[in-house]
Amino acid sequence: MNSLFDFIVEPYGQRYNNEVKVGDKSLIINTELESYKSVNNIGKVISTPLAYKTPIKPGDLVLIHHNVFRRFYDIRGNEKNSRAYFKDNMYFVQLDQVYLYKRDNKWNAFGDRCFIAPLKNNDEINTSLEQSLIGVLKYGNNALEVLGISEGDVVGYTPFGEYDFIVDDKRLYCMKSNDIVIKYERKGNEEEYNPSWAKSS
Repeated sequence: MNSLFDFIVEPYGQRYNNEVKVGDKSLIINTELESYKSVNNIGKVISTPLAYKTPIKPGDLVLIHHNVFRRFYDIRGNEKNSRAYFKDNMYFVQLDQVYLYKRDNKWNAFGDRCFIAPLKNNDEINTSLEQSLIGVLKYGNNALEVLGISEGDVVGYTPFGEYDFIVDDKRLYCMKSNDIVIKYERKGNEEEYNPSWAKSS
């Protein structure tokens, strides 16, 4: 069973991540159906699109857009699946809704997406916990490699193009390759910033 243009995926685990473990206790962090922040965005690939050749294979895990598994209420107050719903816990996922894929226990960027880890702010005057519009490239892609930008490089990016995701208990910013605008020389004192709540998400 293959779609012509979309991946078919199923949720990896529950559709919502409404609880976190704190020691031996479970803490409820979300009770709202339509809140995107607790929607599970990791799926398992059932089949790949017939019209495109991709490195993603059935069985791979993929990091996808939060609206795929999201539920909502219609104007009558009835609970509904997203437009991506197919049947039997399966969903259609468009190519531009896939950001990472995981194989052999390693995440890889997909398409023109990349992921940045923010840097800790050590400026005593600025009270922000992380530096603005600068970070370490964690997951790059071929387009950036051609430009000489590799994973581990410190880069700057344009505002408003980044979206935060939790990947293996780390908060990372997802963006397109053309949002990266500068490569900085490493000073050696850069420290990645990861908020404590990300580790229990």
